[in-house]
Amino acid sequence: MDYKLLLQLKEAAAKKRAELPEEVLQGFDNSFNIEYAHNSTAIEGNTLTLIQTKAIIEDGLSVGGKTLREIYEVANHAKAFAYVQKCVAEGKTLDENTVKDIHALLMENILLGGVYRNVEVRITGAGHKPPAPSEMYRQVKNFFAELPYKTELNSIELAAWTHAEFVRIHPFADGNGRTSRMLMNYQLLMGGFLPVSIAKENRLEYFDALEAYAVNGDLTPFAGMIAGLEQQRLEEYVSIAEEQAPEDDSPTLKM
Repeated sequence: MDYKLLLQLKEAAAKKRAELPEEVLQGFDNSFNIEYAHNSTAIEGNTLTLIQTKAIIEDGLSVGGKTLREIYEVANHAKAFAYVQKCVAEGKTLDENTVKDIHALLMENILLGGVYRNVEVRITGAGHKPPAPSEMYRQVKNFFAELPYKTELNSIELAAWTHAEFVRIHPFADGNGRTSRMLMNYQLLMGGFLPVSIAKENRLEYFDALEAYAVNGDLTPFAGMIAGLEQQRLEEYVSIAEEQAPEDDSPTLKM
């Protein structure tokens, strides 16, 4: 990970953002929000396409031939991410109540959210088995106790650890992956970085990186993956910003 390069790109992106018209920024952000909702739900089996995801989130349309759960997953994802952005804008440090609120938004109209599981769970195909409920409660309390004091980690590593450790504990009966990816982006945004989306096509690399942490305590593969995604987003942002002059008559970004 070239963290120095990421800091330089972050500074360049911040300067470009200050120069861009509001409609250009909105287009860039909206495009990411749709892509993020699509990928994060698709990783867990949602079959909505990117265009269908856009129709639900941006256009407020219903989609035929899909289950209500799939539609709610996408709509809820947009609500939860908006909440994350609001909390970050207010400078709210990530804590247990905020995490439960995020989960509750993700699970709205699907199941009761923000409540820790009281059953054992397994992750299909994983070598790591999440802790039993009694042990899970202890580990999740330790997670939140440690969270403010991970000062040895840079912002990328902190985002990676927050995601990897939370999903390792697996405190909810469902929605742990989507919640963990929200927490990852919460930390990136708090660090002044851009949120990232893990493409559904990269789910095997993603699962392998999380497995390396869960089984061996090795955060390097996952932190490296997040750093690579962050670099791509920052470079894309700077590139698009350089192409968009303030006087551009048609600044709307295409998906």
